[in-house]
Amino acid sequence: MSFESAINESNAYYLAHGLAVIHKKPTPVQIVKVDYPKRSRAKIVEAYFRQASTTDYSGVFKGHYIDFEAKETRQKKSMPLKNFHAHQIEHMANVLKQDGICFVLLHFSTLKETYFLPASALVDFYQINLGTKSMPLDYIKKNGYQVNVSAFPQVPYLDIIDKNILGGD
Repeated sequence: MSFESAINESNAYYLAHGLAVIHKKPTPVQIVKVDYPKRSRAKIVEAYFRQASTTDYSGVFKGHYIDFEAKETRQKKSMPLKNFHAHQIEHMANVLKQDGICFVLLHFSTLKETYFLPASALVDFYQINLGTKSMPLDYIKKNGYQVNVSAFPQVPYLDIIDKNILGGD
């Protein structure tokens, strides 16, 4: 199962159990041309992104606004910074300025490891290391939290928020 699917399943679990309401944001697309070979088989043949998207997910948990991006890599020692765009970093910084909970979930598929990195650590690294091509795994481990993948939910990132950001047990 893909990393995104695992996050979506986790969000469905959180919603079904009344723990949080978090959804994947739709990508804003302008449809320009549709081919209708049959009414029931409409096919989009030309479309454009309306605007640059911000982050992948947003919602609410225990009265707090949650906003996060999810990235996956096959690399073993770093997360490529080309996976992040300047407008996403700016968006995350703006969410933090409004006291929202903002972070990235980083999945290293080859290692089968997932990390929760607070957006503040990503923004700091990005601003200081603009010329760097990737963020070292050591930096992620030092500034983030490993997500212990489980059955239900598959990617239990709310546990990290509850324990390390909101101060719960």
